[in-house]
Amino acid sequence: MVSKDFDLDRLATYLHLTPAQVARMADRGRLPGRKIGGKWRFSEAEIHHWLEDRIGVSDDEELERVENVLERAGDAEEIRIADLLPTAAIAVPLEARTRGSVIDKMAQLAANTGMLWDPEKVAQAVRDRENLHPTALDIGVALLHPRRPMPGILAEPVLALGRTYQGLPFGGPTLTDVFFLICSTDDRVHLRTLARLSRMVSDAEFLAGIREAEDAVALHAWIARREQDLFG
Repeated sequence: MVSKDFDLDRLATYLHLTPAQVARMADRGRLPGRKIGGKWRFSEAEIHHWLEDRIGVSDDEELERVENVLERAGDAEEIRIADLLPTAAIAVPLEARTRGSVIDKMAQLAANTGMLWDPEKVAQAVRDRENLHPTALDIGVALLHPRRPMPGILAEPVLALGRTYQGLPFGGPTLTDVFFLICSTDDRVHLRTLARLSRMVSDAEFLAGIREAEDAVALHAWIARREQDLFG
């Protein structure tokens, strides 16, 4: 069985830091880890949760660094939000007026693509995640996702997007009217998608275009165009 733990050297390579930097962060409690036989060990799942938390509080420069780290670690093609978001998974408007109905309808949007086979299970996982820590930001956007990837009910990673008629209370400091749902098959894809999406929603012009688009086709075209402008 492949170990799901990092040792000091492997984690340093993964995070593109030196072993001394990783050890110092762990000693200061800035990284989740434990010592076994006097040597640091780091759970892969805990490191991914730590990265997810960092993404949630980072500025654009730090988000770019995290995204680059994850791309190099995965040795994979760049994540493109427009490619992960089919028009069938976009609702303008999303006809929902409560927190629960938003989550249910977002899960059903993802299921409309044929990539998600159990929207009820995803909806419950998203509720559990929201109860643990709301994903709503102070810009009126929520980045919904389960606590862990759900590869057993997904054909491939997929995003859904809904925009409500008006802002709803969703656990954040302001009302929320733009909802993304991230459905991933593994932790690295999830983190890379979350980092790219976090960078995009921090762009005021990007959000203005989302709120102005008249239908799903126009909204998808805007996302693809703005993503190209921002990242090439």
